[in-house]
Formats: sequence, C-alpha cells, structure tokens
Amino acid sequence: MIKIEEQDLIDWLEHVRIYANNGKVADYIPALANQQPETNAVAYYPIGGEVIFAGQSQYDFTIQSISKVFALAVALIQHGEQAVFSRVDKEPTSDPFYSVAKLEVEKPAKPFNPMINAGALAVTNMIRGRNSEEMVEEILNLVRKLSNDETITYNQEVAQSEYETAFLNRALCYFMKQHGVITGSIEELLDVYTKQCAINMNVKQLARVAAVFANDGRDPDTDEQILPDHVARICKTFMVTCGMYDESGTFAINVGIPAKSGVSGCIMGSIKQSGGIAVFGPALNKKGNSVVGLRFLEKLADVKRWSIF
Repeated sequence: MIKIEEQDLIDWLEHVRIYANNGKVADYIPALANQQPETNAVAYYPIGGEVIFAGQSQYDFTIQSISKVFALAVALIQHGEQAVFSRVDKEPTSDPFYSVAKLEVEKPAKPFNPMINAGALAVTNMIRGRNSEEMVEEILNLVRKLSNDETITYNQEVAQSEYETAFLNRALCYFMKQHGVITGSIEELLDVYTKQCAINMNVKQLARVAAVFANDGRDPDTDEQILPDHVARICKTFMVTCGMYDESGTFAINVGIPAKSGVSGCIMGSIKQSGGIAVFGPALNKKGNSVVGLRFLEKLADVKRWSIF
C-alpha cells in the first residue's frame, strides 16, 4: 500500500502550480475557454481509507474524454468483449485523438482504440436505449454507482456548446456510418456523446471512481464488486496504452500508472491495490494534457515509486 499524506498533496500542488503558465486553456469548445488556468485541485482516495485533497477540491469540471472509459465499461457490460471489439480495435495510435487519417487507410474503417474520438463514438453508438436520454442515463448510472453519488449529472451549457461545434466529430461519424462501423442517427449519437463528455465532477468524486478501478472493480470502502473485474482490467489496459492521447508512451515512462485525461484539464489515475487519484488544472500542453496535472503526477510517482513497470 502506497502511503500518501494530505501535506504531500498540498506541498506538491504548490510546487507545480507555476507550470500552468506553460499551457493554454482549451478554446475549441467555447464553453471551456472560460476556465481559469490558476484553478488547480487534487484528491487521493485510498482503498479502505479516507479521501485526502488539496486546492479547489469542490470545483466542478466536465470530465470530457475521461467519459470514454465509462462508456467503454457500459458497452462491455451490455454486449461483451466480442461485440465491442468487432466495432473498435485495441491498438494505440500515434495520431491525435481527433484524427480521421487511420480510418481512411484501414480496411475495414475500424477505429484503432476506444480512447480516440472515432473509437469512442463507435462505442457510445452501442449503448442501449430507446433514445439519447436513456443512453446518457446508462452512462450516468454507472458513474453515480462508481462515485457513490446520485447527484452527478452533466453540464447543459458545455454539452450544448460541444454539440454546436462538433463538426469534426460529425465528419468521423458520417465516415464510419458509410463503412458500417456505426448505425442509426448521427445527431442522436452526438447528443449522447457531447452529454457524456459534459458530465460534471470534482476531484474527490473522480478519485473515488479511480479507486474502484484500482481495486479491480470493487468498492474501495465496502469491497463489494460493483464493476466486473475483467471490465476494470480492460479499461485500465486502455488507460495505460491510449489514455493520455498520443503522449501515452511518455506518460508510461514518467509516471507508469493507468490514467485518462480530458481536455478540460482533468486526469484520473489508478494505483493498483492502493487507491485512485484525480488532478485538475485547465492549462493544457500541445497534446491536450494538463501541464499541472502531468507535473504533479510525475513528481508523486517519482517519490512514491508507484510505476507498474
């Protein structure tokens, strides 16, 4: 068990705050452009212990691409591995998360993995529901269960902002529909996808979710199995190989834990049989990852020797 004290979080977050000056808040989603780069927070949820935190831990942010992990978990639970991986592959890619390039050269036009936008859209397309509201509710229900918080929902303003500017994601969807990778209404799919990306959480809630994955799908407080262990394993594997966009290899060397980031500035990480960690800092590097979050996790991983490698 890796021991982390509250003072560790306070000291290390203070140490890395300055790196926010090296990044830029995402502005291609208009509603995210209003975030303040000096807003920073971290929380650690140990298995069988009390959550500790530092910074603006009550600040709510949209989880963006971290939602891809939850949508994947829902699809795997509902349909099984064979069905899911008939639509999306399991390999990392060096291309940016929004790229269409590999879809054009692969036969069939199957996305490389569920953590890039094309793959995430294909996975979300599989979620059961008679309409977009029911599909969104399936994802929210899982997040609420993992976080033990029934109040979690999505930010309507951010969801609408993403929906109105989702031109590239629409292009990805139409390309994949042409090749039979996705089916049904593109607009309904984008409605679900933008709402899942706009799920609102704070670092304490997100750290608890990460702790469930760290505990192989079991509740960190009660040890109840709330996510099938094989689903937790698959999700964590994708987090290692693809979770930090096309910076995943560097992150694996520098930090070495399963992690997923979102362009709002959040990072969720799972330390096996120890706990879950969540960091927030909206200033991003060129790869789309939080500069403060990366520096914080690199510092903590170096001191605590928590790399799975």
